[in-house]
Formats: sequence, C-alpha cells, structure tokens
Amino acid sequence: MGLSDAELDAVRAIERADGTDDDLEPFFAGAVQARPVREVRVEPFMIARHPLTVAQVRHWLPEYEDSFADSASSTARFEDDLDDLLATLPFRLPSEAEWEYAARAGTTTLTFRGDERPDEDQVLDDFADEERTAAAENAFGLVAMGSANEICADVWIPHFADAPVDARPRTGEGPHVVRGGAGDLYPWQGCNEWLLLLSATRDQIHDFTAVRPVAPVPPVRNAPR
Repeated sequence: MGLSDAELDAVRAIERADGTDDDLEPFFAGAVQARPVREVRVEPFMIARHPLTVAQVRHWLPEYEDSFADSASSTARFEDDLDDLLATLPFRLPSEAEWEYAARAGTTTLTFRGDERPDEDQVLDDFADEERTAAAENAFGLVAMGSANEICADVWIPHFADAPVDARPRTGEGPHVVRGGAGDLYPWQGCNEWLLLLSATRDQIHDFTAVRPVAPVPPVRNAPR
C-alpha cells in the first residue's frame, strides 16, 4: 500500500516524455502523503462494483436530489446529506486500505492498466451503458476506481507512518480521507487530473463526495448432512 519508488519513477518517465500538462513538482512534493509504502493484511470483504448511483441512493433517501448528475444512473455526490445517507445505509464505508486493495486489483503499477498515463476514457461516471461499464472492469470486476471522490472510513492523516498493518481504518477527529476524483474535473482542463486516477492518490474530504459501500463476507454455513 502506498506510492512506491517504482510508481514515482513511472510518473517521472511520463514527465520526461512530455506526457504532463504542467509542472509536477507539487505532486512529487506531496508524495509523502502516500508514503511510506508498507504491506497491509486485508481480510476478505465485499465492495460495490461502482459508487452508489442517484437511483440507488433514492432507495434509502427518497428525497435525494443531485443537480450535477446527468441521469439516475450517474454517480451520486453528497454534501450536507452525506450524514443522512450513512445513518440509514445498511453497509459501511471502506477503509483506505480496502479501497486501495480494491483499486489495485493485484497490481503494483500506477493504475490497474499499467504505468502509462491514464486517459480520459478511464473516467467512468455513468453506468447505464453496460457494455462500456463491463469494458472498464479491473481484475476484481470493479469499475470507476479513481473517477469520483470516494470517501473512506479513515480520518485524514497526511502520511502512513505508524499506520496499522491490517486494514482497520484510522480513527479520530477531523476530515476523512477521499480517494480518486478525476471525473469530478471532467472534461479535463489540462491540470494533470489524470494523477487522481492513480491507485495510491489520496486527499482530504471536500464537497461532492461519492460512496462505494462495503460489507463483510457472509459466514459459510455447513451443508446439511
């Protein structure tokens, strides 16, 4: 878990190939926020294929409205109504370690697609087109990891020093961690928004937060004899 030296080298290679839109020194200076790299023990869990859509949220919050969504199949974003959703949602938020594990899907590269610069076609914000949605799946069958600002259960701490070796969320007072957000800046304005698609990119919570629910794996029942 975390932004590795190899991944930093991959970003440098993109920079040398003139694949960046602007100066990347702020990114490299902020890389400490996703370090040190460490191994984390993640227990089995179930996570939603994509962030909750407007239609799905209305199952729990019938009065929910999203003026920024193009359709009911678009990703739902939350501001003041986030607490209302979390109070009624029968699932939990992913820990930051669970989110990154899900995003990486067994890879150690910048994204699950490799170390190349991600393109805008990797952003997915609407799930009505099943063919396109299926084509965007990673090895775990998950889509849109990195597209929306997805809130995690962890409180924001600007590094991984002394973080637990398992996937428990870090708790305390203050803002939560969000992962992703490249789709919230779509269409891209040429400000290196692609960096938000990286599996290790992390930030503090801000407006228009999306939710990707998590649930425990049901216990295996003994077959009748």
